[in-house]
Amino acid sequence: MSVIEDATAYEVFDASDKILGRLSSTVAKRLLMGKRVAVINAERAVVSGDKAGIRERYRERLNLQEKENPEHSPYWSRRSDLLVKRVIRGMLPYRKPRGKAAYHNLRVFAGVPDAFRGAQPVALEEKDPRRLYVKHMTVSELSQLLGYDRNAR
Repeated sequence: MSVIEDATAYEVFDASDKILGRLSSTVAKRLLMGKRVAVINAERAVVSGDKAGIRERYRERLNLQEKENPEHSPYWSRRSDLLVKRVIRGMLPYRKPRGKAAYHNLRVFAGVPDAFRGAQPVALEEKDPRRLYVKHMTVSELSQLLGYDRNAR
């Protein structure tokens, strides 16, 4: 990832035990307001739903290919931090100048980097996803089901 020059310029969001879609929409709104945002602990975000259904939905996205030229196909990473970054990108108008500028102000990390070790995360008013949804899984579990092996680096 890129080196963080000034960590105090970022609004920090901790994705631990946060529902991925709700966190992503909040982060996307802050980015469109012109803020610089960092998401830490991306692998601990929660995706609600049946595990088999979630896995199949993301596997379909991974297997999408254009017949004429497969290099033009969409790319979905299996790595947890890049998967969260892609979900946030989907909530931005990233092909327009405003959305592109907002996307450049986003940093997503698996774990907590040293620059953000003492930072106070922005508090989100959410209920505990384990009480809201009976069926759920974390982003790290999803990335492992999709075939990502973090020890193979």
